[in-house]
Amino acid sequence: QVQLVESGGGLVQAGGSLRLSCAASGSILSINYMGWYRQAPGKQRELVAIISQGGSTNYADSVKGRSTISRDNAKNTVYLQMNSLKPEDTAVYYCNADIWTVRAGKWDDYWGQGTQVTVSS
Repeated sequence: QVQLVESGGGLVQAGGSLRLSCAASGSILSINYMGWYRQAPGKQRELVAIISQGGSTNYADSVKGRSTISRDNAKNTVYLQMNSLKPEDTAVYYCNADIWTVRAGKWDDYWGQGTQVTVSS
């Protein structure tokens, strides 16, 4: 069984910063990409940022220049540093990872439970 556990969300004023963390645990053999998605009330879930096993990154235009995704492969953990936060960044942020497990013997998509980020104006 694989679990993705996010932490670091909270309430912050506009212009502030937050660092989200997501740790994967379980019978993991390898993790391909890891990423962050978000879903605001009444909106579809959208990609925020993604990072490959080798460290290549891609960002949504809405966060480019304000956010940095990174990962620690030894800890199976991905981070999202968000700066200059805006009220429109308010959403539930979900961790996502493509993981090869011992049990499945293939790549599978896993999601965390989500962490709330609220930016006040």
